[in-house]
Amino acid sequence: MSVTTSLANPVVGVCFNWVGKMYHFDASGHPQLAAGDRVIVNTRRGIQMGEVAKVLSEPSTKKGGRKLKKIVRMAAPRDLVQQQAWQVQAPEALASCRRVAADLKLKGVRYHRAEYNFDGSKLTFYYSIIAEKSSGVGRMLSELRKAFPDCDVEMVKIGQRDVAKLLGGIGACSGQLCCRTFLTEFNPITIKMAKAQGISLNPDNISGMCGRLRCCLLYEYDQYLEARKQLPKIKKQVGTPHGAGRVVALKPLADTATVDVDGRYYDVRREDIVPWKEYEALKAKAAVHCSRHPSGGCSCPTRGD
Repeated sequence: MSVTTSLANPVVGVCFNWVGKMYHFDASGHPQLAAGDRVIVNTRRGIQMGEVAKVLSEPSTKKGGRKLKKIVRMAAPRDLVQQQAWQVQAPEALASCRRVAADLKLKGVRYHRAEYNFDGSKLTFYYSIIAEKSSGVGRMLSELRKAFPDCDVEMVKIGQRDVAKLLGGIGACSGQLCCRTFLTEFNPITIKMAKAQGISLNPDNISGMCGRLRCCLLYEYDQYLEARKQLPKIKKQVGTPHGAGRVVALKPLADTATVDVDGRYYDVRREDIVPWKEYEALKAKAAVHCSRHPSGGCSCPTRGD
């Protein structure tokens, strides 16, 4: 059963791509909207068609301290047919764009996608910079506007992660790229995340197809941080069932530490690791003879009586 809006001032989340970021709109004029409905909305890039991804529970038309734009209307069947017709023409528009770039002999720029809005009134070209010395973007826009006089032509620069999202591909895990399948926005990824998880810093091991750090480095990062808090730090002296030693490596998800005990390495579980001071205290206590057996050989349950 689909969820419809039922609040006095309902809010809906709208997506414009199959795996795109969700934007919030005021749906107070359309209380019967449900997830999956197509709607026409006014965005900073003009009138667009989107799909309702979620009906939210906020009883206000404000989210994040700003007033939300209203849903213009529900999409009509004619709008859907129009959108399909313009989508068919997008590859030819991209080919024309590349021909114009070749004629102008522009360098350092690559054009990846052409996209019409639902009624063909706006045409957007997505491009990326592939060389430090790039030129002619302004000239390119001027020529494209001449080539497509009936559209409002726009050029949008995108990064390498966005390029990978547009093109798709197979990742190191042998699955489709995350950005192509479910990621709706890119979070900051740092080399620190790879270090915390004990991953080799070889670029081939931590870089995705886009050439940037893999998005999946973020997925288990918090779990590794939490697990590391419970384990001793590298180079710390500790006591183990195998004797005293120094921590040389951690395996956070296995809840173990690798300890060097007189040149031999043991994987010791966290509950079997004794902090150095406590280990020294236990050792000292064990060395004390009880008052009943001063010569040693004590088998009393307690010492130091």
